[in-house]
Amino acid sequence: MARVLVAGESWSTVSVHTKGFDSFTTAVYVEGVKDFQEAIEAGGHSVEHQPCHVAADHFPATRTDLARFDVVVLSDIGSNTLLLPARTFIQGQKGVDRLEVLRDWVAAGGAVAMVGGYLSFQGIEGKANYRCTALADVLPVELEPGDDRQETPAGRRIKKAGIDHPITAGLDDDWPAVLGFQRLLPKPGAQVLAGIDGWPVLVVGTYGQGRVLAFATDIGPHWAPKEFTEWDGFRELWSRSMSWLAQEQLAGAQ
Repeated sequence: MARVLVAGESWSTVSVHTKGFDSFTTAVYVEGVKDFQEAIEAGGHSVEHQPCHVAADHFPATRTDLARFDVVVLSDIGSNTLLLPARTFIQGQKGVDRLEVLRDWVAAGGAVAMVGGYLSFQGIEGKANYRCTALADVLPVELEPGDDRQETPAGRRIKKAGIDHPITAGLDDDWPAVLGFQRLLPKPGAQVLAGIDGWPVLVVGTYGQGRVLAFATDIGPHWAPKEFTEWDGFRELWSRSMSWLAQEQLAGAQ
């Protein structure tokens, strides 16, 4: 079974409450990985979660560090968090480009997945900003400049593509609706396994000896409502995705 590192899926919210003359501030910290992690672990895979603030300084920086894992999942974590650890941004020290290290690890047989969100792919106001990084070479999709979000507050159903693939084999043709996604285009040779209104949502491919996956919508609120995360196929989808990425044997594997 796959050893999976999930980086991201955490955030802090600071609110200022103003009541006439007086105001006060509150803060809350949230992690959104629970449903995704449970789905992966239900398939027998193991998961290590690095929230954004942990990944900032502790995301793997060498191929040896990455060798502890079979699959790396980046979910709602912008490129600056991985490019600018404290030693670089605060202390002005040179260091490795961890996205270049990740690219080279995949080329040698590793696997990476990016899951959509406000700080995935290009993200809100383009702030995730992966388009000009080394990881853009690896992903099976082309990223558009700027803000790539497509908000669908009325809901849009994901439809499985009509091709045989071990990740989606046996899943429903229509998946529950989501409330937004990223506008992506598949690279030549990539396979689109599911989409929304002609836009690819689940895309897989290869890079060197490794495998790659892009999922253009979220794995939790707000884009992914409970109807999606509690869908019977959610666990099967992500368990199979991790197996495929790790090049484990699946029925009909390609």
